[in-house]
Amino acid sequence: MRIIPAIDIIEGKCVRLSKGDYTTKKVYNENPLEVAKQFEAHGIEYLHLVDLDGAKSKHIVNHKVLEQIASKTNLKIDFGGGLKTEKDLHIAFESGASQITGGSIAVKDKSSFIGWLQKYGPNKIILGADAQNEKVAVSGWLEESEEDLIPFIQMYQREGAQFIICTDISKDGMLEGPSFALYKKIIDATDHDKEGNKAKNEIKLIASGGISTFDELPRLAAIGCEGTIIGKAIYENRIGLQQLENYILNK
Repeated sequence: MRIIPAIDIIEGKCVRLSKGDYTTKKVYNENPLEVAKQFEAHGIEYLHLVDLDGAKSKHIVNHKVLEQIASKTNLKIDFGGGLKTEKDLHIAFESGASQITGGSIAVKDKSSFIGWLQKYGPNKIILGADAQNEKVAVSGWLEESEEDLIPFIQMYQREGAQFIICTDISKDGMLEGPSFALYKKIIDATDHDKEGNKAKNEIKLIASGGISTFDELPRLAAIGCEGTIIGKAIYENRIGLQQLENYILNK
């Protein structure tokens, strides 16, 4: 299972929120590049970079932070937050993103998101399926849609999506543990097609939200998660970077 630390950006600074609520903002570091270099120094290869200003503004904002981290580290960065147009994608990839995550657009403009999957390929485009009570949430979690989470993921699986980041918003930033049952439910529901045959297009589920202790990581791996995003647990020293380095080395 891949270990993917998160850096969330507001006004160029590394922050964390609780349950996506912007009023709970806590600044952890004024310099995201410094944080990214710490991750890389501990053998971490991946980074989940979220443009929270972009999510609110509905277009890419903090691409300079992305460019700085991409040009000064070897981290493979998945970048999300407010990506709505081909121009946003072009800026993100030109700035050094290895992958981009589309969330709100996958709900509100399905044809565009399917077009991205076809144009850039499923290795470049991640489906952001963030949920509250198993309903997909959009616009930086400021809105709940009418989309049921699992049918939503299954529909995009049929369209070729492979990488799925699923955040249970009720867990995000709360340090109370992730939604093991929800992730198992998603993996069980996407393992086979409607006829009961093994799915040709197996999804790679990335768990996000609520990670609080190191012991939760092997449990997520056992369920079948392909990766896990860790945020506040690192910044609050609940999980040490040395622990993560050892985990990566011993895989």
